[in-house]
Amino acid sequence: MGAGPAGLTVGGILRAASVDCVVLETESRQFIETRPRAGVIEEWAVRELGRRGLSERLPERAEAHSACEFRFDGERYRFPYAELTGSRHYVYPQPLLVTDLVREYADVRGGEIRFGVRDVMLHDLDSDRPAVSYRCPRTGERRLLRCDFVAGCDGARGVTRDAIPAHARRIARQDDGIGWLALLAEVPPSTDCVLFGVHPRGFAGQMPRGPELTRFYLQCPPGDDPGNWPHDRVWTELRERLGAAGAPPLTEGRLVEKRVLDMHHYVVEPLAHGRLFLAGDAGHLVAPIAAKGMNLALHDAFLLGDALAACVTKGDGSGLDGYSAACLRRVWDYQEFSQWLSDIYHGVASGDPFRAGTTLARLRRLFTSPTAAAAFAEQYLGTATAY
Repeated sequence: MGAGPAGLTVGGILRAASVDCVVLETESRQFIETRPRAGVIEEWAVRELGRRGLSERLPERAEAHSACEFRFDGERYRFPYAELTGSRHYVYPQPLLVTDLVREYADVRGGEIRFGVRDVMLHDLDSDRPAVSYRCPRTGERRLLRCDFVAGCDGARGVTRDAIPAHARRIARQDDGIGWLALLAEVPPSTDCVLFGVHPRGFAGQMPRGPELTRFYLQCPPGDDPGNWPHDRVWTELRERLGAAGAPPLTEGRLVEKRVLDMHHYVVEPLAHGRLFLAGDAGHLVAPIAAKGMNLALHDAFLLGDALAACVTKGDGSGLDGYSAACLRRVWDYQEFSQWLSDIYHGVASGDPFRAGTTLARLRRLFTSPTAAAAFAEQYLGTATAY
């Protein structure tokens, strides 16, 4: 269920093991290949994609990043995480990754994707032959697929999570009470790395998405109307919040996307019920504070794809038995780091002088304590949690 990074990665692994599978997707192929989403992939995930033959074009098209930059108190502080860990981030927009994964799964490995499905329902998850039914977009007929397993990779708004009975799951939730105005601008990045602006007016961020496209974020009230942010106001706030001594001016240009994201998180436990296994945002959502969402989805997909292939081809069910626990260890690690980083990003703008003071103390420690810097770098790059 779902043709995002998680579902397509699971499908690609299964097809490589000659396991038959069908991917169901509510949108069209064109839509999923052009939908703007995440853009940062951790090095361990790039390595695992390559090991499975799922990243043929990524090495030559992705931008390798070795540092990020914090701006606070009117100064610039460059954080060279590659020097501390030997690892890097890769900027590779999710539409490019999805395009690669669709091509590999469907066009190269012969996997089947049914696009535009509607009214999806899950059945008999506790049996040996669960099923998924849906309405065909061409004929309007209801169709039923019997299978051995269902991989729920259909995101935060999908149906698979709710197919688990309420008595059989626990959903832990956290609402930060903070909004981010997510912006996509047709401009080149103004620096060679990700920028984090920690400012009394609110957080601001710049994330490169390619040579001529840049993602910006501005802290705003939760539930704010993007219409409250006209072109001039956006660029005025970005200049103010990302301003620092000696910093080059921001490159300004046309905004092609404006939407407000409320910073909230959830984790479903367990990530399995009967023959259904959740992966990615269907099972856990982490706000884009630390760029962890797509990396968690890929981590789930590697574990689930390998476990399903081993069960079907070798009769080894140990991977499926331990799937939920193995995924949740990284999920909770990333959730904790995102909460810590949220405190850093938003503390100065909290209106609480004590919280603002402790926030600045934490930030300065990153640049004065090698131990604090190394711990932050490991968590930021995902190297603190072994695959």
